[in-house]
Amino acid sequence: MEFRPCIDIHNGKVKQIVGGSLLDEGNRAKENFVAEQDAAFFAKLYREQGLKGGHIILLNPVGSEYYEATKAQAELALQAYPGGFQIGGGITAENAKGFLDLGASHVIVTSYVFKDGRINYENLKKLEQTVGKEHLVLDLSCRKQKDDYYIVTDRWQKFTKERVTEQILEELSGYAAEFLVHAVDVEGKASGIEKELASLLGNWGKIPITYAGGVGSFDDLHQLDICGHGNLNVTIGSALDLFGGTMEYKKVIDYIERARNGYE
Repeated sequence: MEFRPCIDIHNGKVKQIVGGSLLDEGNRAKENFVAEQDAAFFAKLYREQGLKGGHIILLNPVGSEYYEATKAQAELALQAYPGGFQIGGGITAENAKGFLDLGASHVIVTSYVFKDGRINYENLKKLEQTVGKEHLVLDLSCRKQKDDYYIVTDRWQKFTKERVTEQILEELSGYAAEFLVHAVDVEGKASGIEKELASLLGNWGKIPITYAGGVGSFDDLHQLDICGHGNLNVTIGSALDLFGGTMEYKKVIDYIERARNGYE
């Protein structure tokens, strides 16, 4: 398990929001935390700690009145920590290389690949050809319907027909270096992890997977380590003290380092 930091940007501000509350209409979201500092501040903090593989997410769609302000914040973070972050939000084959040129290590993609409820292999292959598998992260963020988890797109507003299964993980791993998976139903709530989802992801565990959603305590971190069989990386948002939560950032880093060493 590794700690993967996050910088979520909405309306030009670093924020933590409640998953599933984001609406394109009016650029609204239920906010847990709005930072006074800019994105570069957090990027420098993570750089000083030597943390890599974190993600920057642009939560405004291309065309939004706030998109340029949100992108400008992302650029500040990439300049402050070149190569330290993956970036997602409105990524397409047309703009992906531009974000790599700005300093992102990978691009993170959902809606461009999961279009009209299904995997769009033409777009997926175009992305792979444009940036290379080694620079591509597929966002398989999902919500539960009945007994299964389904990938959701468009800032988690739309369900696809694609279930998260070992078969789809196997298939998509041929195109991507990593997966990012938000458990959207608990994202931003610090109410406990989705154990069933973590177990599914951890049981497969053939390429790096970052799990996000619901971590609100060190017990939740322990449960994620167990359910994920040590194969999952983790990001923590609203529960972290950097974003107004109760989990101390430095203690989280220390805890995960101990977990990697068998809790010695």
